[in-house]
Amino acid sequence: TYDEIKEDLLILAKNWQYLRLYDCTPHAEVVLEVIAKEKLHFMVMLGVDLAAEMSNPHCPWGADFSDEVLTANRRKNREEIEKAILLANRYPDIVFCVSIGNEASVEWTDHMVPVDSLVAHARRLKSTIKQPLTFCENYVPWTYKLEPLAEVLDVISIHTYPAWEYRSVHDALEYTMQNYHSVVDHYPGKPVVITEAGWTTASNGRGIEPHNASEELQAQYYEELLEWTTDEKILTFVFEAFDEPWKGSPDPLEPEKHWGLFNLDRTPKLAMRELYKELLPDDHISDKAASAS
Repeated sequence: TYDEIKEDLLILAKNWQYLRLYDCTPHAEVVLEVIAKEKLHFMVMLGVDLAAEMSNPHCPWGADFSDEVLTANRRKNREEIEKAILLANRYPDIVFCVSIGNEASVEWTDHMVPVDSLVAHARRLKSTIKQPLTFCENYVPWTYKLEPLAEVLDVISIHTYPAWEYRSVHDALEYTMQNYHSVVDHYPGKPVVITEAGWTTASNGRGIEPHNASEELQAQYYEELLEWTTDEKILTFVFEAFDEPWKGSPDPLEPEKHWGLFNLDRTPKLAMRELYKELLPDDHISDKAASAS
C-alpha cells in the first residue's frame, strides 16, 4: 500500500539518496508516486523486467520454453519498455537513469534475451526518454558478448558477488575491485557503476557455505565496500534494503532470502544497527546495555 511503501522509504531516506527499482509494475508506480507526493529526496534508477526471449539450456533450474511462450514474452517485453518510457517521462526529476533489464544475458539466467534484442530495446528507449540508459548485469558478460550493447548505452552497470564465487570476506573487497576494473579497463571513457554488491546473512549451503553467511560478515563487507566506493566516487547500489522471504526454495535458510540490510520486520541487521537504534526492539537495547556495562 501507499502507507507501507512510505514507511519503508522513510526508513531508507535516513541513509540513502539513490534507489533502484527492477520493474515498471504498479508497485514501482506507487514508489515513484510516494517520492513525488512526500517530497522525498531520492533519485531512482528505473528498471525493465525482461522475460525470456530464448531458451537457455545452461540455466541450472531450467529455462526451456515453447515458441508460444517466447512469442508472448517478446510482446510483454515491448509493453514493459513502453511502461518504462511512460514512467521516466512522468517523473523526470526523480528517475535519473533507466535500465533496460537485469541479468538477462549471463550464462545461467532463466530469462535470456539475445544481445541484438537488447540493443533494439535500448534504441527504442533512447529515442523516447531524456535520462541516461544502462543495463544491469554480472561483470563477466560485459567483457565479451555485451560489447555491441555497450556502444548504445550511456552507463555500464555491473553486479559483483564474492560470496557466490566462494570467496571469503578476507579477499572479498579485492575480488570486487578486480571485477569492477575488468569492466572499466574494457571500456575506457565509459562510466561504470555497481548496481548490485552485498553479502547474505544466512545460507543452507546452496551455493554459499553456511559459515560464509552471517550478519558479522555482511557488516564487514559493507563497511569495506562503502569506504572504497566512497573514496573512488563509484555510484554503488547495495543489494539489498530488506530481506525477501519469497525468493528461492521453501527452505527458510535459502541464501536468496537473506541479503537485506534490514530484516523482514524492518529491524536493522548488524551493519545498520548503530545508525538505526530507534528501530531496535526495547529488549534488544536493554540486553546490549547490560552486556556493555
